[in-house]
Amino acid sequence: MSIPKYNEIMPNILRYLDTNGEQKFRSLEQPLAIEFGLSDEQVAQKYDSGNGTIFLDRISWALSYLTNSGLTERPRRGIYKNTDKAQAFINKSSEEIQQFVKEQMAIRAAELKTIKAEQGVDDGRSELLPTGDQTPQEVLNTAYESIRQSTYDQIIDTVLSKTPTEFESLVVKLMERMGYGGQVKNAGSVTQTTNDGGIDGIIKEDILGLGKIHIQAKRYARSNTVGREEVQKFVGALAVAQSNKGVFITTSSYSAGAIAYAESLNGTNNLVLINGEQLAKYMYDYSLGMQTKQHIEIKEMDSDFWDAMQNNLK
Repeated sequence: MSIPKYNEIMPNILRYLDTNGEQKFRSLEQPLAIEFGLSDEQVAQKYDSGNGTIFLDRISWALSYLTNSGLTERPRRGIYKNTDKAQAFINKSSEEIQQFVKEQMAIRAAELKTIKAEQGVDDGRSELLPTGDQTPQEVLNTAYESIRQSTYDQIIDTVLSKTPTEFESLVVKLMERMGYGGQVKNAGSVTQTTNDGGIDGIIKEDILGLGKIHIQAKRYARSNTVGREEVQKFVGALAVAQSNKGVFITTSSYSAGAIAYAESLNGTNNLVLINGEQLAKYMYDYSLGMQTKQHIEIKEMDSDFWDAMQNNLK
């Protein structure tokens, strides 16, 4: 089973709290995972952005919405229990519960807006109402990935507008930016345009140049495909150079035969194939030709700070 959405988790939370009483937020993760038949890998699965685990985040937002709509409450920080109102929803479907949550949160948002208007306060904030089956964190991650993908496309478009020589220089710079060549000064170099023997760039791995990584760069249109024959020729060029370390980089993609051939080398040659998508990702991640446009800082409660304070038990 796939990881359930936040709205699919809400009925299970209500039933579990009804049976087991008040619970710590994190103590819900394991029993709910068992209910949904999730594997340890699914429970530990993180968002692509690295911002937390997916399942626990969805539990967190399910609890937030249930609490804001009055079906659960927090008697103490990090502790949740059902309200009397929850009893009427124990056996209802996720769709019915989500509809009630939406209605109650919309009423709550309208009330807050009225109060602020009466007080002459406009802090620019708005209530995060449930939309679809994505949590706000997931909406943010989707937008983040969309922006990244759009930038990847721009990177490849720009690379394709440059000369093949510039592309060769670019991939050598990328290898250096990724840490290959270590502390060797001027570790990377582009070979002569003519009679390069099928090698476009070289990275020295040590000061004496005893270890080297050889690079072939193909600035192909997106619709082009690097076939097995071209990869085989590069392996032949590595043999002539007496090297067993090679990186083939293209702005396009590789055929299934080319990929299968590279995988069949079984360590006789350490050959890495980098396609256009991966090239753009590496350039983005290692900030080659990139600049940071905006930082978005998202904060969460510091558990150690608040747990150190004495609770009011009245």
